[in-house]
Amino acid sequence: MNLAESIKEDYSLKNLNTFGVDAMARYFISAGTTAQVYRLFTECDLVRKERLLILGGGSNLLFTRDFDGLVVKMDLMGTEILSDSGGMVEIKAFAGQNWDALVSYCVGMGLGGLENLSLIPGTAGAAPVQNIGAYGAEISDVLVSVDCWDRKSMQMVTLSAAECHPGYRTSIFKTSAKDRYVILSVTLRLTRNPVFNVSYGALEEEMKRTGTGEISLESIRNAVISVRRKKLPDPSRLGNAGSFFKNPEVTGNVYHELVKTFPGIVGYPQAGGSYKLAAGWMIEHCGWKGYRKGDAGVHHEQALVLVNYGNATGVEILDLAIEISQSVMKRFGIELEKEVNIL
Repeated sequence: MNLAESIKEDYSLKNLNTFGVDAMARYFISAGTTAQVYRLFTECDLVRKERLLILGGGSNLLFTRDFDGLVVKMDLMGTEILSDSGGMVEIKAFAGQNWDALVSYCVGMGLGGLENLSLIPGTAGAAPVQNIGAYGAEISDVLVSVDCWDRKSMQMVTLSAAECHPGYRTSIFKTSAKDRYVILSVTLRLTRNPVFNVSYGALEEEMKRTGTGEISLESIRNAVISVRRKKLPDPSRLGNAGSFFKNPEVTGNVYHELVKTFPGIVGYPQAGGSYKLAAGWMIEHCGWKGYRKGDAGVHHEQALVLVNYGNATGVEILDLAIEISQSVMKRFGIELEKEVNIL
């Protein structure tokens, strides 16, 4: 790879973010191998001089302006079986691998652990950053380790799952080590003898509705896909980044006080006596569901999802998000935290 020739200037990012926001990168390069990443970070002057953005599938960010720096698109593809013993299989997925394609591959191989995470947009490399989760499962449940380029020590390192400090839609990659590590691959431990998890309300209802009979990895994956397609818009057809806000967690006392005023409020009990509130329910009950201003709007089926109907700017979408947050605070006294990264 000739670094100088591979770097593009004034590069459009419109097709590289699922909101479909029109933004430009001052410099742009695609990295397709670990060797290319190594050369980029050891030989490229722009990496040392410019602001840096590592880009995966662009499914969890909102551009509010052009990016005045270097965007590195992680296009490392493929999967490898590392071990297969005693019914447990360790599999490595490279950072640019499409997440749902990985889930489909594992389900097809009879490997359990990812089926509840079907149809989540994005790439394998981005999954531990957000600690993606859905329908009672998170990637941290099966994560073994993450291979990274450490920009501080200037070497390849492997972080254990514990060292990634996974939390609710967060990890060390979003907090204390933000911008330090460039994820190259993830290693997951899956099983040939899965314990199926279909207790999540919407998933359980879909399984009963379809009457598929025996529960299997494939039937769970199909049910998850069906539920997601009913509730969430396809980013290839309608610009969005999935859930825009996190579900806030409150103490048991706060939750029970809210129930007195809002008997229908949705809350899920957590370990330690706290409750996770359904942000979408609160947003909907503030009257935002289906709202549209210009090309920025709130999805008509899921109030937690903000959408770009065509030509909305990132600023317009962010302004709408701020209005929604303020209205939820005014009515419920609850602060909503953005799940989407704002750039």
